[in-house]
Amino acid sequence: MKLFRFGDPGRERIGLLSEKAGRVDVSAFGEDYGEAFFGTDGLGRLARWYEAHAAECPSVGADPRIGAVVARPSKIVCVGLNFRDHAAETGAKLPPEPMLFTKATTALAGPYDDLPLPRGSKKTDWEVELALVIGKRARYVEKARWREYVAGFTLMNDYSEREHQKERGGQFVKGKSADGFAPLGPLLVTPDEVRFENLSLRLRVNGELMQDGNTSDLIFDVPTLVSHISEFMTLLPGDVISTGTPAGVGAGRTPPVYLKPGDVVHYEGEGLGAARQRILEPV
Repeated sequence: MKLFRFGDPGRERIGLLSEKAGRVDVSAFGEDYGEAFFGTDGLGRLARWYEAHAAECPSVGADPRIGAVVARPSKIVCVGLNFRDHAAETGAKLPPEPMLFTKATTALAGPYDDLPLPRGSKKTDWEVELALVIGKRARYVEKARWREYVAGFTLMNDYSEREHQKERGGQFVKGKSADGFAPLGPLLVTPDEVRFENLSLRLRVNGELMQDGNTSDLIFDVPTLVSHISEFMTLLPGDVISTGTPAGVGAGRTPPVYLKPGDVVHYEGEGLGAARQRILEPV
């Protein structure tokens, strides 16, 4: 299945991408893609509902805004330095176990929403990433059973204000949690339709290719991350795990390159669609 959400911020409706009908509105199902949906076999229930009601579902045109693929999750957990080439460009040693940090859920945004820079920002950077959405309550998950706990995969851009991240107390969350710093989507794709072990990720700024990586370069793979993170916290249905970024971030260039108003960031993931943000002046 391939799911999406559409509509104005805070008033999103749910959609489904059908092989036969294209983008369709399934909001008559009566639920949003959030904790309650994923935690009660929402994917299975929606599939059965759509099979019975497909003819009644209107199409979704090209005009509506596309929202984040899930309603507000309880948490967004990210993994730092999880690509070998990214660790190399930062000069860091490969971590012995996953480096974790969180982003505020208020950073969540739609995949095509404009991104106003934080006030005073001089070092806002980009990081295209494969993300996953948790499908049921997870605690101390055995690595071999990870599939039972993952609803699907999507794209996230882990925007990072490097000055806030590294020079304002050394706490990642400060540089990762500005409004709009977690655009998520456009699609949530179930694991049976994603080659997540060998998935290409690309990002361009103003048309120039900056990142061109593949998840085969991950230090800690998806099963390892689901198991490891659930050792330290309970993951709830709808929670997001973002798995890390490949080389090519602005901070890794000589000299460093950071985003400025007027820039346009495009990125894509194989089988997951593409997204874009236009960078604006601070609000």
